[in-house]
Amino acid sequence: MKVLLKAVTILDRNSRYHGKKQNVLIERGKIAAIGKVSEADQVIAVKGGILSTGWIDMNARFGDPGFEHKESLASGLDAAQAGGFTGVALMPNNKPVTQTKNEVSYLRSKNQESITQVYPVAAVTTDTKGEDLTEMIDLHTSGAVAFSDGHRPLWHTDIFLKAQQYLQKFDGLLIDRPEDLHLTQFGVMNEGPESTILGMKGMPNLAEEIIVRRDLELLEYAGGRLHLSGISTGRSLEMIKAAKKKGLNVSCDITSFQTSFEDNALEHFDTNLKVNPPFRTRKDNNALVKGLKEGVIDVITSGHSPQDEESKKLEFDLAEFGVISLQTVAHNLAELSSRVEMEDLIDKVTRMPRELLGIDQPVIEEGNRAELTLFDPNKEWTLDSGTNRSRSVNSPWWQQKLRGKAVAVFNNGKAYIDE
Repeated sequence: MKVLLKAVTILDRNSRYHGKKQNVLIERGKIAAIGKVSEADQVIAVKGGILSTGWIDMNARFGDPGFEHKESLASGLDAAQAGGFTGVALMPNNKPVTQTKNEVSYLRSKNQESITQVYPVAAVTTDTKGEDLTEMIDLHTSGAVAFSDGHRPLWHTDIFLKAQQYLQKFDGLLIDRPEDLHLTQFGVMNEGPESTILGMKGMPNLAEEIIVRRDLELLEYAGGRLHLSGISTGRSLEMIKAAKKKGLNVSCDITSFQTSFEDNALEHFDTNLKVNPPFRTRKDNNALVKGLKEGVIDVITSGHSPQDEESKKLEFDLAEFGVISLQTVAHNLAELSSRVEMEDLIDKVTRMPRELLGIDQPVIEEGNRAELTLFDPNKEWTLDSGTNRSRSVNSPWWQQKLRGKAVAVFNNGKAYIDE
């Protein structure tokens, strides 16, 4: 079947067509032609459509194995596909934790048949408890693309240091989510005037920033590659920017929804707005936008964290953290594009995550395999029971009209089209 993508703007900095509007023909899993195309079985014409290499999510959580009632491997891949992703790096916080060859193999088991490929991130420590290192070399050879304790920060300084030294044997990437758990204990939202007004325990900026500083100091001491995930404060970015200027091999990401809300949005105690790191202030959000513009922030992730209703329909302080977000990243990018150049945003969900994770970079050129995402930044749609592909519904955008959607995805010789 021949599929023609008509008059799409190509955003791929590795391609000679970058920034150009072209017709692109897809046939048998390859880019058959770019430019003048005479015939096709199906034509997709999207006004203002943006074609890039397939989006890669560098930080998502499914519930499989162990918590399939929140998200199975199949439902998570469906949600990722519908969100425009041809690849997802899954954090290890399953049951059992991703810490053996068998778990890595299981997570990759659907890759041959799926548009969206799973790239397992293996645990740094046994059961992500932060106490004993896993067999990282074996996990690397079995297909783990990076190492992290996922939503659990690496609290043990000596373990962090030894992991950083150990990973250098194969140029492995250490991913850490900076949070001092003692400073955030019992916290449920950003610490500030709003938390005081609402009478809720706050999570101070310092809890993130003190670990960012620690991690950067240890990186300078030990060497290696470090990725700081889920950055939320301006001060954290200042330290990361300074470390990059020093020549340290550090990168960072923010979740796509981090700048969508401020802490005052929690005044209605909507548990779908309970996330970690928490929504901060306008000042911090402006700093994150600046970090995107300047390139201090390397990657934008979904931060997809499905929770069943029993985990969310509770008093705010008892509810679990997290939102489903794979299908709303496109909406977040459309929102951010009013302040950040679209080509920079697309780069942070395509080229940069592949570079950090060591994944092959597809290029939009004739004859190459088709690993592509077609994004309509103007398409209006509603996230509801009819469009949602996740098993969970914990989204702050549930049953709201959104703007921005991935309308076609091509990979692995297959196509997903949702005009």
